[in-house]
Amino acid sequence: MDIELLRIIWWVLLGVLFMGFAVMDGFDLGAAALLPLVARNEDERRIVLNTIGPVWEGNQVWIILGAGAIFAAWPLVYAVAFSIAYIPVLLLLLTMGISRPVSFKYRSKLPSKFWRRCWDWVVFCGGFFPAVIFGVLVGNVMLGLPFYFDNNLRIQNSDSLLQLFSPFALWCGLVSLSMLVMHGGLFLAIKTEDAIRRRAIYWSRVAAIVLVVTFAIGGMWVARFVSGYQVMSVIDHASDSNPLHKEVVSTVGAWLLNYKAYPLSLCVPALGFLGALLAFLMSGWGMARMAFVWSSLSLIGVIGTVGVSMFPFILPSSVNLSSSLLVWDASSSYLTLLVMLFATIIFLPIILLYTGWVYRVMRGKMTKATVKGEKQAY
Repeated sequence: MDIELLRIIWWVLLGVLFMGFAVMDGFDLGAAALLPLVARNEDERRIVLNTIGPVWEGNQVWIILGAGAIFAAWPLVYAVAFSIAYIPVLLLLLTMGISRPVSFKYRSKLPSKFWRRCWDWVVFCGGFFPAVIFGVLVGNVMLGLPFYFDNNLRIQNSDSLLQLFSPFALWCGLVSLSMLVMHGGLFLAIKTEDAIRRRAIYWSRVAAIVLVVTFAIGGMWVARFVSGYQVMSVIDHASDSNPLHKEVVSTVGAWLLNYKAYPLSLCVPALGFLGALLAFLMSGWGMARMAFVWSSLSLIGVIGTVGVSMFPFILPSSVNLSSSLLVWDASSSYLTLLVMLFATIIFLPIILLYTGWVYRVMRGKMTKATVKGEKQAY
């Protein structure tokens, strides 16, 4: 196995980890964002919270795995992304990593209605804002981040908060929010009954339509107005990592070139549309589980579209095009990639088996009787 193949494998694994995070943690972010819309009283709010309360913490393992994979396999990407996008990452940490755990634990500490309603809004913020911020980050990656490397490969950047929250980035945030709300609503439809289930299905169907529309408009925006990136020089796929020895140009529509070169890759964005449409239809027919499956496939299609569109770019530079980071020139060494691959082959199946076992143990509906009969319930 040569380093060229290892780089491709790790590019695929990185996408798999991000897709796993979107599917697994996406539904509890979406469910939290839907809390004010699907729960009208204290009992209903407790039911919603207890559908995601036992699993959200384990679901966040996927984002830790993704960040760890970037750190180990793509250290230059990790260094650039986490330094330039410091503000959005900090907001993610505050909303998803700090306020959300606290809100679940503290909400039930006091019986005061005001106390609990305040923490309910913190739960909402812990679902709504991360869903938007993840999309904003993806939008910024597609636009290119303002960084470059000097001759000693030291990172130089010109961080701009206004640039990070550009119109296209915010539109990507809307795409991300709609797909996670769709996903979260269908999870609630599986786990709840009666009024909560009806409201969850309604909002998930609304979100599915919003996703189809925003995803389509986003595609047209990329085709007509967004400057993508294209490598013009010959790249040695097996050479040592050095992002400075290449020629890159930026042209509108460049992110569509892979679809022209490999027409079969059009199946990836098609899956994003098809999954959302079938989730919309099947949820209306009362088939919540199948709708959830198609919702998961829609998320995979949307995230896969970004990867297919940008390949071989991982992190483009908007201020010095030749400093853009590619699959071929931003990876760790051969030995690091190989050792990490063996570790992934061993531990990823264990994580999947354990996750499957947890969801099997916790299967079934969450009802008012279940919540009141369980002393450990939130």
